[in-house]
Amino acid sequence: MIYENIRNLREDHDKTQKELADYLNIKQTTYSKYELGKINIPVEVFIKLADFYNVSVDYLLGRTKNK
Repeated sequence: MIYENIRNLREDHDKTQKELADYLNIKQTTYSKYELGKINIPVEVFIKLADFYNVSVDYLLGRTKNK
C-alpha cells in the first residue's frame, strides 16, 4: 500500500523517478527500490515526499485516505 501510494502520487503529478530522486538527493535506482518495496523508506524521505506532494505522512503510509 505504501509503495503504491508513492508511485501513484508520482504518476498523478507527471513526475519521473529521476525527478523525485533528484529532489530527494538520492540515486534513481534507490528511489525505484522504494517504489518496489525492496528497501525501507527512511522517515526523512517520507517527510520530504509529504511536503513535496502536500499530503500527510499518514496518507503516504495508508493510515488515512485524506490527503
